[in-house]
Amino acid sequence: MHPQRLMEFVATTLGNAPEVQRTEVWQEGTTRPFGVQATFATGAEMWCGVVGASPPGGYSEKPVTEAPPAEIPVPDLLQNGKVTPTSAEAYIAAILNNSGNAEIKRTYPYSAGDTPTAHPGVGLEFHDGARGFLPFIHTARPGQGKGNRPFDLQDAF
Repeated sequence: MHPQRLMEFVATTLGNAPEVQRTEVWQEGTTRPFGVQATFATGAEMWCGVVGASPPGGYSEKPVTEAPPAEIPVPDLLQNGKVTPTSAEAYIAAILNNSGNAEIKRTYPYSAGDTPTAHPGVGLEFHDGARGFLPFIHTARPGQGKGNRPFDLQDAF
C-alpha cells in the first residue's frame, strides 16, 4: 500500500475507532510528507508519521489481497486514565488489524518485537511484500499542542 493511501486508510480507520474523537492528515513538507494526527476521547493528541517500504518490484496499481488477519482483542487505550505510547501502540495495531482490510497481512506494535526500538509506533506488513510504518512523532495532553521537539514523547498524555 503506497504511503499516501496508507495515510488515508489509517486516518479513516482510526477515525471510526471508539476511543478516537477525530483524525486529520498532516504533513511537514519533505521531512514528513505523510502523517495522521489523532485526538482521543480524553482530548489527548498524537501525531504519527506514515512511511512505507515498497514491495519487491515497486508499488502496483492493483492491490494484492488475501484473507485479512484474524481479529484480535482490542486492548484498553487508557492506563490510569491516560494514554501511554505503549497503550497507543497496542490499541492502534489492533484497530488496524481488525479493519478487515484484505491487503494487510499483519500489524504489530513496535514495542512487542524482540529488538527494542528507539521510538514507539506501529508496523504493518502487506500481502504484496510492502511494509508500512507509523512512528509516533508528537504527543500532547488535552489542550497542550504538539510542541516543536519531534520524538520527545510524554510517558502519559
